Amino acid sequence: MISKDFNPFEMAQAQFDKVAEMLSLDEGTREILRNALREYQFSIPVHMDDGTVKVFRGFRVQHNDARGPSKGGIRFHPQETVDTVRALAMWMTWKCAVVGIPLGGGKGGVVCDPHNLSMREQEQICRGWVRQMTKNVGPLNDVPAPDVMTSAQHMLWMLDEYEAINGAKYPGFITGKPVGMGGSLGRTEATGYGVIFTVREALKELRIKPSETTASVQGFGNVAQYAIKLYNQMGGKVIAVSCWDQTDQISYTFKKESGIDLDELLKITDRFGGIDRAKAKELNYEILDGDAWIEQDVDILIPAALENQVRGDNASKISSKVKIIAEGANGPTTPEADKIIQEKGIFMIPDFLANAGGVTCSYFEQVQSNMNYFWEKDEVLSKLDVKMTSAFLAVSDLARKKKLYMRDAAYIISISRVAQACKDRGWV
Repeated sequence: MISKDFNPFEMAQAQFDKVAEMLSLDEGTREILRNALREYQFSIPVHMDDGTVKVFRGFRVQHNDARGPSKGGIRFHPQETVDTVRALAMWMTWKCAVVGIPLGGGKGGVVCDPHNLSMREQEQICRGWVRQMTKNVGPLNDVPAPDVMTSAQHMLWMLDEYEAINGAKYPGFITGKPVGMGGSLGRTEATGYGVIFTVREALKELRIKPSETTASVQGFGNVAQYAIKLYNQMGGKVIAVSCWDQTDQISYTFKKESGIDLDELLKITDRFGGIDRAKAKELNYEILDGDAWIEQDVDILIPAALENQVRGDNASKISSKVKIIAEGANGPTTPEADKIIQEKGIFMIPDFLANAGGVTCSYFEQVQSNMNYFWEKDEVLSKLDVKMTSAFLAVSDLARKKKLYMRDAAYIISISRVAQACKDRGWV
């Protein structure tokens, strides 16, 4: 649950301001980078199944496209706000820059809860979003993708609407499409696998074998599931996962000291990543408070849910055993929590580096769609591994040489690249 007092955009700007000061950026560059170049807010009227008309609020923020077309997901969430979208768009700019792909940052959203909508109603929202944005998105200027509570099916509806309006085939307009309809093999695994590629490199740096580690994960959606899968394959053991319970409107942590069984949990999980509590109990899982994931005596913490989850009020509960935090979610850690994590000497892999596997593979999908030639899965994941490892090593090397916190080092690389692109274009 996200606190109503929390403003993610203010947090994103504070993170930027800190690094802008470190880089001594001029006033014009600061001004263009701390705010979005363009923002769109609009209404989407939908004829509901019961015959009524309901109006949903939609957003698209294009933060910066100096390095290439805007890129970023569209999320469906009942607590969506324009400030959330602004923050996510800004983080997307840094994310694309840190992994060195020629794209800028964008983000979209609709204030809705797919749990309470039929598939037909969701389709109408998707098509309505595209109708409102069709003149301002496209393969050469802004490429959307799935995000929280949106899927390959949503992307295909959006693509179909875009192509119907524009009268031609534009498979590169949107990514996260179904495989066989212009989607890329490996895209589903990409974000979760990318998180673990960076964890693997961090463990190498700390000279720790993956098989000797344990982890606790917040979230049990796509990112968390694939992160757990690859981490298990490397020999690591996840002892706890936390997820949101739609019925109770509260989160719970599911713990098994001997290690969770991913396959058995997936069998009792709904499409939104919610685990059936009664069935989990039958499988001998300990059911704990939703925040318990952060207090576990593990080596690795992976927040892979929403923003504002590791805060000043709970970061002090992180066990002294924790050596690495890998942010699978966007903006899960507040600046107050960062200070505590630094004091504890924990190796932080920041969100826009750790979870950049998703946008990297989206870029691969866009490239494949535009040239109408598709790679095998092993090739996609191999290219992803190279990109993620190279980005991690660049950030880690800078952090070590300059004695910087990993988040600051990642920001310095990203912001420097985007600032230089703005300067080269003559914007500042």
